[in-house]
Amino acid sequence: MNSEFGIRNSEVPNRGTRSSKRRGSCLVGLTGGLASGKSTVARLLAERGLPVLDADTVVHDLYRPGAAGTKAVAEIFGPGVLDGHGGVDRSALGGRVLRDPELRLALEQAIHPLVREEIARWLRSLGEVPLAVVEAALLVETGSYRAYDVLVVVACDRSQQLERAVSRGMTEERALALMDAQTALEKKRELADVVVDTSGEPASLEPELTRAWTEVEKLCAARRAARGV
Repeated sequence: MNSEFGIRNSEVPNRGTRSSKRRGSCLVGLTGGLASGKSTVARLLAERGLPVLDADTVVHDLYRPGAAGTKAVAEIFGPGVLDGHGGVDRSALGGRVLRDPELRLALEQAIHPLVREEIARWLRSLGEVPLAVVEAALLVETGSYRAYDVLVVVACDRSQQLERAVSRGMTEERALALMDAQTALEKKRELADVVVDTSGEPASLEPELTRAWTEVEKLCAARRAARGV
């Protein structure tokens, strides 16, 4: 599914105790909201040499012609949301689920297990690494954040989200609709272990990320120690 779409705020599950069967790696969930800077932070982390997986890339692959995600989407929505090559037309699909929360939920229930399988396969391919990062927009909305050792939220003001989205060519109406379909960043901040504040000037992001990642590494060390690693 297009990772811009999620469950409404009232449907966010209560935070529970996270559990992990991994013994060596610390799994970090990186999330945020529309135009909050999440992808920029993920890119900077990758440039620092950290293993980073973009869940939206996983979805893109699942929506190729003949892929499991495409088959699941076609079963729910019919052939009208497929493109001329037989893959998922993400724009058409997005228009459908944005208007209908029940369809959005049905889509999530079909696609997110497939995404989790691909994330698990990626983690296995890494072997024993100290830390791995999964970038995903809907960790809070789906409750998947509980499966991560550390939850990092990239956040800025709502007005900045809107301004940035519009500056990238999105209409204000669509940007507001997408923001309303996601959990508010204020709520995500409450659930976060670490917050990366992207509301400042661009030059302030690198030092802010360094500060935040020092906290992440300390938390990861504590998680690994608790598992006896």
